[in-house]
Amino acid sequence: MSGAGDEPFIAAVKPLVDAMGGEMIPPDEAGPDDVVLSWEGTDAVAVRLPQLADSLDHILAAMERRKGMPLADLDRKAKQEVVRILEARGAFSVRHGVETVASALGVSRFTVYNYLNREKST
Repeated sequence: MSGAGDEPFIAAVKPLVDAMGGEMIPPDEAGPDDVVLSWEGTDAVAVRLPQLADSLDHILAAMERRKGMPLADLDRKAKQEVVRILEARGAFSVRHGVETVASALGVSRFTVYNYLNREKST
């Protein structure tokens, strides 16, 4: 991407960029919505952040990997916990977020709304 002195920095931020579902690109290819990271006074790498909808898919895939099974195979209590985590991460502010999560959990939109409302009432 940039100079050889940047390589440890780039290696250090790569896991974070991967976890966010972002893409690392050369700084001179950065667009107005990309984030340019500097290292020791020089632009080292640019990060192209995913669209929110893509982030939700990425978050769901990561949760599935963490749970070691498809989210639809979780029991009700575990699904409620997933909904709680996703709500805290802003998943339901994304267009079609409820539908996307319901599909991943193998439940109806109504069930997701019930899980959300249950949290607010406790």
